[in-house]
Amino acid sequence: MPTTHTRTRTPLLISALLLLFGLPAISSAIEPVYTGFLSSHAIQGYDTVAYFTENQAVKGDPNIASEWNGATWLFSTPEHQALFDANPEAYAPQYGGYCAYAMADGNAVRVDPKAFSIVDGKLYLNFSQSVQTRWENNQSSFITAADQHWPALLNPR
Repeated sequence: MPTTHTRTRTPLLISALLLLFGLPAISSAIEPVYTGFLSSHAIQGYDTVAYFTENQAVKGDPNIASEWNGATWLFSTPEHQALFDANPEAYAPQYGGYCAYAMADGNAVRVDPKAFSIVDGKLYLNFSQSVQTRWENNQSSFITAADQHWPALLNPR
């Protein structure tokens, strides 16, 4: 039988692990843009516009940056920065850059910036290449489910 000391520490340990691995703590709001624990960079510093213009993950330059929605967005070119600044919603990843596959189950999980897809002109990121493969098997159903979960994670009751 667990001691009182163990029962008191368990919720703290679980919350710490959830934060460490990019998952939201239970019944707390998540940030609108995922930046990780020790960073302010969206998409781990990758250029969100490059997904659309070059169809690949391209590292951004810290000297070409914009602030939007509580995060710092890095770009590989001033042209990409200008496109983003003119219409950030068009280029920002869905679900604040959290894993789209996990969001379909109501979970906010970090991503691998190289695991991405553009569906109907929107950017979706995933946790890994293997998750990306599963995501691609039924994107429309996952998007429908994730669209329902996303607002609740931003504003829990």
